[in-house]
Amino acid sequence: MNRDAASSTSPASSNPPISSSSSAQRNVDQGGPIPTEAATQRVRVLIADDEHLVRTALRAIVSAESDLTVVGEAETGADAVALVRELRPDVVLMDVRMPALNGIDATAHLMRSLAEPPRVLVVTTFENDEYVYDALRAGAQGFLLKRARPEEMVHAIRVVARGDSLLFPSAVRDLALRHRKAGPGADATLRARIGRLTAREQEVLRLMAAGLSNAEIAERAGLGPETVKTHVARVLGKLAVRDRTQAVIAAYEGGFVGIGGREPV
Repeated sequence: MNRDAASSTSPASSNPPISSSSSAQRNVDQGGPIPTEAATQRVRVLIADDEHLVRTALRAIVSAESDLTVVGEAETGADAVALVRELRPDVVLMDVRMPALNGIDATAHLMRSLAEPPRVLVVTTFENDEYVYDALRAGAQGFLLKRARPEEMVHAIRVVARGDSLLFPSAVRDLALRHRKAGPGADATLRARIGRLTAREQEVLRLMAAGLSNAEIAERAGLGPETVKTHVARVLGKLAVRDRTQAVIAAYEGGFVGIGGREPV
């Protein structure tokens, strides 16, 4: 079963900056990898951003959490792809605009080339940036604003690591509606696929598009968690998409949902 069916929201570290002549850095947590069982249970995070100060700030925020660990840094999309293959992180914090392969192309490459790609969380300056939407369509599971508070960043990493998507429905809606005008043929295909969903599956898709997690969908629809997983998996299959983020995009582009949705919390 697609793992996305399992579920669908100032830096405080004292670690000093790590200098390196290479644009790709490995094991950047102070002291390197921790050879304990607890270390294997941490969420492994790779940071990809071409600005050193941004990478340093993100690393400090992540490293301050006991359940998260930074396994590497990259300042280009090409380095990010190489480090993902080498280090197998759980989550990649991916800047959109980077030299030597941008974040969109890097994300698309990872989704195409790896059997089990990492969860990609796009880090951006503006929530309505067209590049964000392209990254989501390429396979990113959500996006986060660079001005977000440290606790919001940590929450976002945990959300996507457990299989949920982190989407701002209003922003995705606006971008999708803008995109729909350019591709009516694709919209018709999506509408046909959505039409094959059962009434319950359509309800689940609508709640996914509103930003609800599987647990929230279960509570709202009066269903058990396993039943929701099953419905989400069937929605993904019938829409021919890889994950719940792609399903939400399909719902907007296909005209299934429009105005509405709530912001993640």
